[in-house]
Amino acid sequence: MLSDSRQFVLVMVVAALFVGWLGWRGFEVISLNERLKADSVVSSYPYQHRVLRVEGNTAIMSSLRSLSTPTQQALEAVFPSMRNLGDNHRDWQRAERELAQLQAKAAAIVLSDPGIDRVRWELDRNWYHLKSMRSKYEAAL
Repeated sequence: MLSDSRQFVLVMVVAALFVGWLGWRGFEVISLNERLKADSVVSSYPYQHRVLRVEGNTAIMSSLRSLSTPTQQALEAVFPSMRNLGDNHRDWQRAERELAQLQAKAAAIVLSDPGIDRVRWELDRNWYHLKSMRSKYEAAL
């Protein structure tokens, strides 16, 4: 059986390792997001794709679209003026291609990191929430 002081030291070592691991993961996310910001094409798009977290060798990245949120809805949120266009307007196809290319470029930047093997996209619910709050605030003015 371990003495109280040895038990304490063991717990502190385990806690320090855990905190160090968390710190490293945080640094990794910050570093990947800095790479995304450094790319002029990715950073100039109205929506900023970013790494939310890293799980193992997988980077979880934010996205405006998902199975429940179609691309057209995402594009209307980014470009409100497109709401007035017909469904078959050529600007929709152009905007969809641009978003797909941008998302692929953002993924390629993140995948260039030797510690990342996969990208998984996750709907950026927070962005939609903030966008909705901003719209309500501006409407109230």
